[in-house]
Amino acid sequence: MVIHMSKWTANKIKNLKGGQKVVCLTAYDYSTARIVDEAGIQMILVGDSLAMTMLGYKTTLPVTIEEMLHHTAAVVRGVKDALVVADMPFMSYQASVEQAIRNAGRFIKEAGAAAVKIEGGAFRVPVVKALVENGIPVLGHIGLTPQSINEMGGYKVQGKKTKEAGLLLRDAKALEKAGVFAIVVECVPAALGRDITRSVNVPTIGIGAGMHCDGQILVIHDLLGLYAELTPKFAKRYADLGGAMKKAFESYKSEVEQGTFPAEEHSF
Repeated sequence: MVIHMSKWTANKIKNLKGGQKVVCLTAYDYSTARIVDEAGIQMILVGDSLAMTMLGYKTTLPVTIEEMLHHTAAVVRGVKDALVVADMPFMSYQASVEQAIRNAGRFIKEAGAAAVKIEGGAFRVPVVKALVENGIPVLGHIGLTPQSINEMGGYKVQGKKTKEAGLLLRDAKALEKAGVFAIVVECVPAALGRDITRSVNVPTIGIGAGMHCDGQILVIHDLLGLYAELTPKFAKRYADLGGAMKKAFESYKSEVEQGTFPAEEHSF
């Protein structure tokens, strides 16, 4: 077997703490994953956000483990260097440690992911420890955890109150001790993002958590401007592909209707 020496691993990502910034993006299909990987992005998350971006659901909750496995395998086939992390969907790990091990194992064995992500703080320690002990790297996730959206009462900034901030700091330290290789910190005040980053020895990956985190992650649809009606405050639009695609489709429609496509050069 040939080992690709430039391949990113969970341990390599962990060792970037205090040095190189960790750059992460989501991807949900083979063709997009290829481009993300070729751009040198270190970590690709097959997020359960695909429930909304790819499947049209209103929240992340309905997506199934079978759907996540399907998309994760497609991403893995398009990647050479990046670390591919599979997001474990709602109710695929909450029922028991045994359930978590079984389903996380499917992402590694069947889909080819190199790690899994689970949401939750200190109360997830038994699950995290069990996965890590069984050879499955875990990416933690605290702050705004979309799978708990019904309990949280909406997509709101977390940790604004002193007590909440203290609990999130405790969560980060507990996850580090349990063995996560990095922690996604979502939608918290920038000062808290800084404090969490300073309190742990694993990289923090911010999404709406300020500039002091060890890395950043964005949903690729937000970065590319594919949904004009969905623009989170924390996202920066680096392109307007949605507008460009619509314009291309309209041009194609017009040329077909006018009979100018296909032209002679497109014909045999």
